Amino acid sequence: MGSPGRKIVLAASDSESSEYMRSTWRQMLLACLPQRFASYWGTDWSTERELAPDGQAKYVPHGLRIIESLLLQKFSPDEIAVCYTDQLDLFVGDQTQVVGIHAHNPLGITFATDVYVHLYGRYQEPVNAYEFRRMVTHPALKRHKSHMKIIVGGPGSWQIEKKNLQDEWLIDTIVDGEAEEVTLPLFEAALRGEALPRRVVGHSPQLESIPRIRHRATLGVVEITRGCGRGCQFCSVALRRGKSIPLEHILDNVRAQVAEGADSFLLTTEDLFLYDQGPRFDTNVPALKRLFESVAAVPGVNYIALTHGTMAPIVVNPGLIEELTPIAVGKSYTQHQASTHPEKRYQSLFIGVETGSPRLFQMHMKGKAYPFRPEQWPEVMLKGIEILNKNNWFPLCTFIIGLPGEQREDTKQTLDLLFALKDAKWAPIPTLFVPLDETKLQKKGSQSAKLVELTDLQWELFCTAWRFNIDFWRNTPSVQWKFIAGVPFYYYFLGRKLFGDVMKFPLLRMGHFPEWYLRRKLYLDFSGRQTPRYQVPESVVVPEHLHRPMIPELEMAQMME
Repeated sequence: MGSPGRKIVLAASDSESSEYMRSTWRQMLLACLPQRFASYWGTDWSTERELAPDGQAKYVPHGLRIIESLLLQKFSPDEIAVCYTDQLDLFVGDQTQVVGIHAHNPLGITFATDVYVHLYGRYQEPVNAYEFRRMVTHPALKRHKSHMKIIVGGPGSWQIEKKNLQDEWLIDTIVDGEAEEVTLPLFEAALRGEALPRRVVGHSPQLESIPRIRHRATLGVVEITRGCGRGCQFCSVALRRGKSIPLEHILDNVRAQVAEGADSFLLTTEDLFLYDQGPRFDTNVPALKRLFESVAAVPGVNYIALTHGTMAPIVVNPGLIEELTPIAVGKSYTQHQASTHPEKRYQSLFIGVETGSPRLFQMHMKGKAYPFRPEQWPEVMLKGIEILNKNNWFPLCTFIIGLPGEQREDTKQTLDLLFALKDAKWAPIPTLFVPLDETKLQKKGSQSAKLVELTDLQWELFCTAWRFNIDFWRNTPSVQWKFIAGVPFYYYFLGRKLFGDVMKFPLLRMGHFPEWYLRRKLYLDFSGRQTPRYQVPESVVVPEHLHRPMIPELEMAQMME
């Protein structure tokens, strides 16, 4: 006789739940590493997670905790289990009627994954995709499918539909979008045994619809805002007007997680500087400072980490970073010898640079620079990173290669900006353009950039960014020699077969080959003879007509077009 199981089971894959080294960066890396080679890199940390005494998950992604909280409004805790893949047998049984599965990046269709996994071959399956597939095809789900429904939701759920895997994986419903207002009706219909729609689209909810979480989330995620509103054409979140979670709601979510052993918290947002924002994206410095102070004051909070921000607010108000630094850096768990903090601590923030080309910036993301103009973007980036570095903030900055309409001159301008930042304390992260679901560029029919189609200049941008990362984050003789030896080995045994000779010299520069051999083959000259095209400005002036107290909604909408 089979196990009775729980009426409702919520599950998340091991790789999406990992808290290894408290690092969002390492968790994201799992979407980029091929599972086939994972054992060679010692990535057992990818499935490192903890169990509660009854076998349930000790922490899972924040989105799944939101779903759990919604269900607990109607159902008893004894009817719900939240678990990892290997514990599905414990909780999926004869009485199970619905299984909800979290999908953050189930197939690896993102800006980063479409780059890095393909460095090892076109058909490699990344760790995240392997772990999700292992979960969604688990024997316990197949064994009991006749009497239960499977619902999949999360920020990456659209990937399953895109790849036509819904039927193969026996998924009844895919939830796309924010789920607060669709979760209870959908689960209740499943429990009544009704036929479910194949796809449900969730929309941005009212703040009062967002529940407080009851249990611990992976990495101590605490949501502080939703949406953005800056209008970048490659991002769906940028099309939704920003809203801020009330402070007491945030603190309740912190306290609930402290009670279950969390001591590190990730303040999650699309843009830190939009928290409780004023008109025209004006940063509310007192509210932001109060947020940091309030979270840090909760007994048991030892560390605070951050997700995303934009650069313009930092340049508009340099004092903003100075105000936040005592807590933001003082409560950080990351350390680097380049930091001037007494304990060598630094704070990170994901910031989208995306391009150094004002022309591409004007085409695809001009709201990102507001109140500055697109032609000021290189100056904004240079000044912003100078301000951040001065205060021991070392940002992780993304660049998008292959944006629609990119020409050689655009790539050169991005290389010029990258070269001007060669001595910065940062992590430049090159990615390839992907038309993500529900974005303006996806709706226009834009096509993904592909590694096999990169030009010599685009390869130079890709490899130069990683050269800077190696120099700043792993600048030791042993690491340098590994790259000097490993780069030609990769190129001659795999790289040139996959991508041709076009990547040769950019790749050799990443491996620190002599500049006398490389400088005539590449656009940038690392010999010391080339003067950077851009210099850090003394200040960046906000265009005078944007100093007005208010800007009409119509003008703002036109700016975002």
